[in-house]
Amino acid sequence: MQLSEVLESRGIRASYQRLRIYQELSASQEHPSAEQLYVRLVGEIPSLSRTTVYNTLNLLVQHQLARLITIENNELRYDAMMEEHGHFKCEICGKVSNFSIHLDLNLSPELENCVILEQNVYVIGTCKACWDKII
Repeated sequence: MQLSEVLESRGIRASYQRLRIYQELSASQEHPSAEQLYVRLVGEIPSLSRTTVYNTLNLLVQHQLARLITIENNELRYDAMMEEHGHFKCEICGKVSNFSIHLDLNLSPELENCVILEQNVYVIGTCKACWDKII
């Protein structure tokens, strides 16, 4: 399914700007901020505003086509990968990457009477590339 069809299937009008924002986010493995997406696209779309980027990202999150990731110091990033996974942030280079994870929250008796809507795992450490430079 084309990304424009994905947007329209969720009731989102697939304007050129929205489509390009969604394409850029979907292609990115870097978990970009709204500002990073704006900077990447404004050269291609001179009429693009920061407000359009923020509004589009909020729309994607609202329709579960992207998720908002709150990084340390309240840094907001976006991720179009909706499958269950965790995030690792290197404290040296700042890169945020995905890793596979499976959490079975049904095993926790404290959550027995709860409805889980979302789960997040966020790990901070040093990536291999940075660690290799240190040692």
